[in-house]
Amino acid sequence: MSDSAGTSSNVCYRHPNRQSYVLCQRCGRTICPECQTQAAVGVQCPECVREGRASVPRTKSPLRAAFSRGSTKPVVTWSIIAICVVLFVLQNIPVIGNYVVSFGAYRPVFTAILPWTLITSAFLHGSIFHILLNMYSLFIIGPVLERMLGRGRFLALYLLSALGGSVAVLLLAPASLVVGASGAIFGLLGAFFVIQRRLGGTNVQLLVIVGLNLVIGFVPGLNIAWQAHIGGLVAGAAVALVFVRTRRADQRTTQILFVSLIAVALVAITIARLVLPVS
Repeated sequence: MSDSAGTSSNVCYRHPNRQSYVLCQRCGRTICPECQTQAAVGVQCPECVREGRASVPRTKSPLRAAFSRGSTKPVVTWSIIAICVVLFVLQNIPVIGNYVVSFGAYRPVFTAILPWTLITSAFLHGSIFHILLNMYSLFIIGPVLERMLGRGRFLALYLLSALGGSVAVLLLAPASLVVGASGAIFGLLGAFFVIQRRLGGTNVQLLVIVGLNLVIGFVPGLNIAWQAHIGGLVAGAAVALVFVRTRRADQRTTQILFVSLIAVALVAITIARLVLPVS
């Protein structure tokens, strides 16, 4: 007498015509070789494999985790530093560097035809010492402010500070050529001063740092655009003042409105300076 292949205990539950004596380690059902998936111990059936995969928490890649809403990594600061470094390398490549400077550096006389340079100039630098000093400053203060404000607010602060610095150059030094993140970084310093003051912290050391950097800007022969420093400082402080006075969740719309008004004001000043004759 031969054993029948039709009994439920020795046939694959998915293929009743296939005899097998191998059991799934999770549910105990009989499975044929086609339905077996090797596990840490024994084999598993397709359903148990799917259930096991569904129950495992999904892990994010380091890059995705860094950009997730709950991450505290200062990715905006790192991104700005990376962009500045890449552009500095391009600046020092023959031919390519000429294009980068021509279409990225800020020349007030070309504001009407190259308006984007009001901001792009903050990502270019004139020398290795220039970029090292600015990127070190950004590396120190950027992460602190970015964690305090959040990425969106920090980026808005940085860009508006850069714009404020260029607008000051347009008003006070219209014949110059300007590159560098100094105006934007001074905006971060101004913002940090306002926020720290609002929170009741001591900011004597910060005032000393800002004061020394402003004084250095007036030293003859260093070719430092002190106008950008002052413009960035004022713009950054103004943006931070909006932030500290609209901290509640229900004031988000008001915050966006007033930050937008600062941007509109800077653009309006630029247009007025280009349109109105100089007395």
